[in-house]
Amino acid sequence: MIDLTGKTFYIAGVANKKSVAYFTAKSLMSAGASCVFSAQNQQNLEKVNKLFPDSKSFILDVENSAHVADLAQNIGVELDGFLHSMAFANFSEGPKPFHETKLEDYLQACHISSFSLVQMSNAIKDLLKPQASVVTISISNTLATSYGYLGPIKAMLETTCAYLAKSFSEFSSVRFNSVGAGPLKTSASAGIPNYIENYLYSEELTLRKKNLETQEVANAALFLLSPISSGINATNMLVDAGMQANYFDQKIVKGFSKL
Repeated sequence: MIDLTGKTFYIAGVANKKSVAYFTAKSLMSAGASCVFSAQNQQNLEKVNKLFPDSKSFILDVENSAHVADLAQNIGVELDGFLHSMAFANFSEGPKPFHETKLEDYLQACHISSFSLVQMSNAIKDLLKPQASVVTISISNTLATSYGYLGPIKAMLETTCAYLAKSFSEFSSVRFNSVGAGPLKTSASAGIPNYIENYLYSEELTLRKKNLETQEVANAALFLLSPISSGINATNMLVDAGMQANYFDQKIVKGFSKL
């Protein structure tokens, strides 16, 4: 249904076959598009090269200003879209109350998980075609405490998306949107403290009693990256299998009341 023949997209964030970026890139290619990839380090670059051996790829560490400065040159082609699927938080000391978050950890997570979208969009603004689409991956509920201090940073990311849409509208029709994804079974999520328990609980809150497949989030990203979604801008698209409407699931309520 979506034909992207002849279009080119830049993908940042492929870590392995479980990542949203991987599923989105595969979907873009199945629709006829070409993709250019960046990876955070040499180890991830080798993984990307194995997964997409026929595509151009290079290293981009957003904490390295020289890498960001060279981004447009490394991509080297005009773009119909850009997928930003990057997040990082230092949970090496285990779960902590939010008020005990270390400033250096918070600032680093803000940089990588949110501000990098600003940096990268600015760096490639001359490569983005006038009606290109930029999509970033957020979470379904930025107030959820189970995501640690990344919750408010993802809220920042969604707001940043809207402000980029406003800013770019002064000289182009480039769109910026985010996908608010419900809990997923990815390698990145495995590093979040107490994630498994929260993942299983969230499955009971979905209306279908089945958590999201990563492909379902990728489908939303594919839609937003394509011209079919041309009327959508500065928006967070919620993809959570109805969880936001079911916090008082009666099965769970009755089970709790029997305790």
